[in-house]
Amino acid sequence: MAPNLEDRNSVFEFVVRQANGVKGLVDSGLSTVPEAYVQPPEERIDKENAIKYDLPPIDLSKLDGHGPDHDEVANQIVRAAETLGFFQVVNHGVPLHLLESLKVSAHEFFSLPPQRKAVYLADVSPSPLVKYGTSFIPEKEKALGWKDYILMQYTNDDEALQHWPQEIKEMLLEYLRSSIGMVKKLLQVSLGNLGVKPDDSMIDVLIGKKMLSMIFYPICPNPDLTLGVGRHSDIGTFTVLLQDEVGGLYVKMDQDTGYGKKGDWIHISPTPNALVINVGDMLQILSNGKYKSAEHIVCTSSTNSRVSIPIFIMPRETTKIAPLPQVVEKDGIAVYREFVYVDYINRVFANALDGKKPLDFAKISPA
Repeated sequence: MAPNLEDRNSVFEFVVRQANGVKGLVDSGLSTVPEAYVQPPEERIDKENAIKYDLPPIDLSKLDGHGPDHDEVANQIVRAAETLGFFQVVNHGVPLHLLESLKVSAHEFFSLPPQRKAVYLADVSPSPLVKYGTSFIPEKEKALGWKDYILMQYTNDDEALQHWPQEIKEMLLEYLRSSIGMVKKLLQVSLGNLGVKPDDSMIDVLIGKKMLSMIFYPICPNPDLTLGVGRHSDIGTFTVLLQDEVGGLYVKMDQDTGYGKKGDWIHISPTPNALVINVGDMLQILSNGKYKSAEHIVCTSSTNSRVSIPIFIMPRETTKIAPLPQVVEKDGIAVYREFVYVDYINRVFANALDGKKPLDFAKISPA
């Protein structure tokens, strides 16, 4: 039975507890956004005046070998990490047919009956590493996000094949396997620019926790009132993102650059065959603030449903994180203190999304 859209509790019960998700709301025939999803005006952005990101994608094939092509691509990666914190890459090593299949499979998965997805709700899922849900933390949010998702933590292939959803597990494992080489190259370039030559063990620690998600943003009758995902930065090392052709990813400028001013919003327009890479909070901390984990949001559409498939690359939970000594020596001061990564995770997931505020947890207050 469709919920009473005027009653937040009724909407919450239908969407969250009964696992109908936002898609279930849309399928019920609603013509306006329920009050539970209306974002405060200060959280919305002016999409019409957002800047279109039109820099060409970075060709990662040129990182193979040495010489001027390698150095130029490395410089492009570093410049992007230092300014916007987002960039797009091609020739990344992930098969192009797989990218297309992933997008199709995401739409198919979220079209499954609610009872098929409900088996992965947090309190009944066969594994704590697999979770189906909606919004971010619905119990803590003033306004819900217009999205549904399935989230999987990777530990090993055997566990993934046993517990991940049958319809998508093989494809997602191939996506992860074919992305790791690219992530390692990006980390080598990023750390190398900071004066650090990471060995395999260092890289393994910084990419030791991996989570994959399929996210579905249904058509929205009032997209100007809602957000798919509110303002936040990603909490890991890097995020690899496959987005479809619909668009809707907006990034906030952290500083003035040649293509925007601090506070401007930039639309990361989809590029065929490309993956989006963004810097996470841990890389910002390791670099002592040199690299930027950009605040970003996802807006909704009144004409098309959107899917995205991110891989969240994070350090192992037990890792001690602090600015790299080589960077602190050069800068003369550490901007962030040392902490254990799991404490950062717990702090983020104890609250609703709030821009880049989680970084305050690690900042050293001025004397």
